[in-house]
Amino acid sequence: MFGKKLTSALLATALMSPMSAFAAQETKQPADVVLTNGTVYTVDMKNSWAEAVAIRGDEIVFVGADEYAKAHIGKDTKVIDLKGQMVLPGFIDSHTHASKTTGLIFSIDLFDGGSVEEYVATIEKFVKEHPNEPTLQGRGWSNPVVPGIGPRKEVLDKIVPKTPIALTSDDGHSLWVNSAALKLAGITKDTPNPEGGIIERDPKTGEPSGTLRESAMDLVLSKIGGYTVQQYKSGIEAYQEKAVERGVTTVRDPDMLRYPNVLEAYEELAKEDKLTIRFRNALTANPEKGPEQVAEFVKIRERNQNPLFQVNAVKIFLDGVVEGATAYLEKPYVHKETNGELIWKQEVYNQTAAAVDKVGFQLHVHSIGDASTRIALDGMELAEKLNGKHDARHSLVHLQLVNESDIERFKKLEAVGIVQPFWFMQEEGYYDEIEVPYLGRERAEKEYPMKSFLNKGVHVASSSDYIVTPEFNPLHGIQQGITRIEDGVTDPSKIANPEERATLAEMIASFTIDGAYANHVDDITGSIEVGKKADLIVLDKNLFKIPATQIKDAKVVLTLVEGKEVYRQKEAK
Repeated sequence: MFGKKLTSALLATALMSPMSAFAAQETKQPADVVLTNGTVYTVDMKNSWAEAVAIRGDEIVFVGADEYAKAHIGKDTKVIDLKGQMVLPGFIDSHTHASKTTGLIFSIDLFDGGSVEEYVATIEKFVKEHPNEPTLQGRGWSNPVVPGIGPRKEVLDKIVPKTPIALTSDDGHSLWVNSAALKLAGITKDTPNPEGGIIERDPKTGEPSGTLRESAMDLVLSKIGGYTVQQYKSGIEAYQEKAVERGVTTVRDPDMLRYPNVLEAYEELAKEDKLTIRFRNALTANPEKGPEQVAEFVKIRERNQNPLFQVNAVKIFLDGVVEGATAYLEKPYVHKETNGELIWKQEVYNQTAAAVDKVGFQLHVHSIGDASTRIALDGMELAEKLNGKHDARHSLVHLQLVNESDIERFKKLEAVGIVQPFWFMQEEGYYDEIEVPYLGRERAEKEYPMKSFLNKGVHVASSSDYIVTPEFNPLHGIQQGITRIEDGVTDPSKIANPEERATLAEMIASFTIDGAYANHVDDITGSIEVGKKADLIVLDKNLFKIPATQIKDAKVVLTLVEGKEVYRQKEAK
């Protein structure tokens, strides 16, 4: 049915729900905006299609056929003729580091580099332009460029021998530092690895080599300082501009309390009415504080009940990442005698999970390894046993490797899988140089399940993990979830775990209604239905009528958040 244009008569018969029919017949007040002559994919329970949407204030008051929309048009109603363009619910990015846009503005940006030489050139240029900075920060170098123990301090020492410099990897789980930064943090040959972290060392001398993993990063970052509230506000506002251009209307930023001043920046923007999209953020829990920190989380939640900014989840970093050999695996890595790093003590995690659940927060657990995911689910299971079953919607984020038996547990616990379809591919220079050598081919070929979750009835929400994924356009994520192959590659043997390919309808749902479910906002957004907030986007192409390989090239023409126009594509000159 998706490939054929439905006639108005058919729409009037097949799509007029009792609610929309009632709205058409009983209208007492005209709508503020009516979208007509569109191809509206509602993502409601029946995946219904419509032609028109009427909006009054911040709510949708009608969804149906053009002829019935006329009843909602008054003399002051703004009528937008879509000329057949596609309408979708606003996209939801369920795990995105929006506030880290700050670093792209105020620090060294290494994301475009592909070699140590290119990194050096970028750093040298920044240092030349900022000669008097007391410390230097940046982000974006890639582990595959410098595998093993990572980049060396000597490279940075040649550029800045006296100024401490700390450069976070593109995945956020490793830190490249110079000797001055190590000295500032008091890290020497005799400094032990902190719990849940690794100080990489020269294999001959045992001296710190210049790369810190996971919790070891904090040894330097806690000393080097961060960004101001005003800088974070500028970064968040810059993110919003990017988001609405890509049709993103709701997000979860999991970095509250992980970095100083982030929470305060959001709170000030909310009070100043400068938020243009909806944030349902997460507070990062400290593994050293355990359940006693939850009381403070409740206070933060209580003071942040702005319609566009609320804190409803607690983020827990349970393990690391494969490229740093810190993701926690059931079987050891192939290249190294380790199963990875469990950042939390299991008992402390269990106690914290139960405490978080008891006061009504969602758990938002970073889990990449199969062993980590099993432990994360154990904690959720214990919380349910202690507190009783309720609509918790705890989520696990990333899920690179998952034991098949644990997928059943997701369904039983009604846990949500939050995945990053942007990564569903055998990326050149990463798959063969990191994933296969580190995990072995058998495990590498089973990475990033999605269809397996969907087949079991598990809610799966998609996300970008921006800025780890620099370009976070959901249309690209939708395409990647369907094709699971690197853009431009045609060899079918390069499809990553092909049995896990999702359909277009499933991918759209993962970025809309299932994202809304994951963030506890499905009562107000995620689908185009009467009574919900008018979070809508207009696309220049009907995604159901173009090849999957062209989805990423579709453009957002218009974005509405709660009925307000927050983005409109500029007319071509």
